[in-house]
Amino acid sequence: MAKKKIKAKLTKSALKKKRSSPKDRSIGKKKSARDTYTHSDTHWNRSEEVLVQDLDEELKDAWLKLKEYALSLGEQRCYASGRAIMFSRSVCYCFVRPKTKYLETVVFLKSDVRENSFHSVKSVSKTKNAHTFRLVHADQVEGELADAVTQAYAETPVDKA
Repeated sequence: MAKKKIKAKLTKSALKKKRSSPKDRSIGKKKSARDTYTHSDTHWNRSEEVLVQDLDEELKDAWLKLKEYALSLGEQRCYASGRAIMFSRSVCYCFVRPKTKYLETVVFLKSDVRENSFHSVKSVSKTKNAHTFRLVHADQVEGELADAVTQAYAETPVDKA
């Protein structure tokens, strides 16, 4: 009699484990935004096109102008990572996070440039400061932002690979 009770308990716990499998948990749930992207070995990838597809025309123009300017500086990598699009040589010197109303552009500089156009400046290491700029229009790429991106590109070491 005791043996039958043990078997019944094992069966109930096995059922609980089976119900809590990842496949069963996703049934009936709404798909999240990350479910629509492809899965790589380590994390969810989002392409540049996916990150900028929902932007309005003005922000798309600003993004294209900034990308064109940054890539014209020289050899580098431009890739999407999580919710940002990164520009790097051996390390990232600038990235852009598309938001609904602006493009949050972060430029890493050695100096602490406190200009009116920068939204904020934060120290991120002993040698680098993150300068945040809110890009709303393509005309803003010229001037202080272009100077900061050029300076950051020049300060970033070249990849020796």
